[in-house]
Amino acid sequence: MDLADWSARTRPAQAPMEGRYVQLEPLEQGHADTLYQAASADGAEDRFRWLFETPPRDRAEFDAWIRTASASTDPLFFAVIDKATGRAEGRQALMRIDQAHGVIEIGNIMWGPALQRTRAATEALYLFADHVFALGYRRFEWKCNDLNTPSKRAAIRFGFRPEGVFRQHMVVKGTSRDTAWFAMTEGDWLRLRPCYEAWLSPANFDTCGRQRRRLEECLT
Repeated sequence: MDLADWSARTRPAQAPMEGRYVQLEPLEQGHADTLYQAASADGAEDRFRWLFETPPRDRAEFDAWIRTASASTDPLFFAVIDKATGRAEGRQALMRIDQAHGVIEIGNIMWGPALQRTRAATEALYLFADHVFALGYRRFEWKCNDLNTPSKRAAIRFGFRPEGVFRQHMVVKGTSRDTAWFAMTEGDWLRLRPCYEAWLSPANFDTCGRQRRRLEECLT
């Protein structure tokens, strides 16, 4: 691969990304009401188990977090808006933004109950990947605690390839974390993108919203 003409990539913009089912919006205080409800809904301990922070104890604590997160440029946080309801049902971030080498990671994912295991969550991932590669980045990463089996399964489902485990990589919430690494490249995305679009098509879902064909089947 000849990269003699390679140059640093442009930073992702703090601008909305619109899909069919969700819109990603730069995180702001206006998202706090519904995002707090999603963050503190039943099952919060499980949703936050592998994140760097704990579930918000109250609205004041959450408001303090959202002020800090919305001011950050790396991680660059976005709210996941359900277009059917207009509610912020989750959040995710572009992080470890390496313009010089064209690498970005998705992380800090908190998808509330209304997003989990839905086409909306898949589209939220798709919008990030499509934006990253449209900007000319070469590599899109997914990392998680090696003990986080659901996250590793999700990475494989979304088309990321496993690349190994970094042992004793971090100290998180007072414990040692081994980090599992996954990634897709711009070459992978050329193959994956039409598969995502076919899976996300309304024709792939019945009148009750059940998928006719699984994403994994589309990607293989």
